Amino acid sequence: MIRLLLRAAISLVTVAVALLICLWVLPGFSIGFAGFLVAVIVFTIAQAILAPLILKIVTRHAEALVGGIGLISTFVALLIASLFPSGVHLSGISTWLLATLIIWVVTALGGWLLAALIFKKKTSDARGR
Repeated sequence: MIRLLLRAAISLVTVAVALLICLWVLPGFSIGFAGFLVAVIVFTIAQAILAPLILKIVTRHAEALVGGIGLISTFVALLIASLFPSGVHLSGISTWLLATLIIWVVTALGGWLLAALIFKKKTSDARGR
């Protein structure tokens, strides 16, 4: 249970950081404070639900796309987050593509690094007892 909560917290943090980076580097990307909170929560939930679902569909129907699961689920989650009135606003195809790529890279690397640090520390703490 603790591991699940830690993974959820890691997802929330990495999505928040990724959205802030997009806001900072992409001129066609905008979001307000309330929209930011909504987008982080919606995006995290959508990613958690979509990634396994899309993997199952792609594995069954288009195995060549398995490597792009993260990008596909990131794009769909971004699309869902943009449907909320106070959520994310993107203008232009290049903003959509770059935001998808930035969010995917930041959440993948951030999630991997944070999980490695947190779970390594937890494992070493357990061994030291």
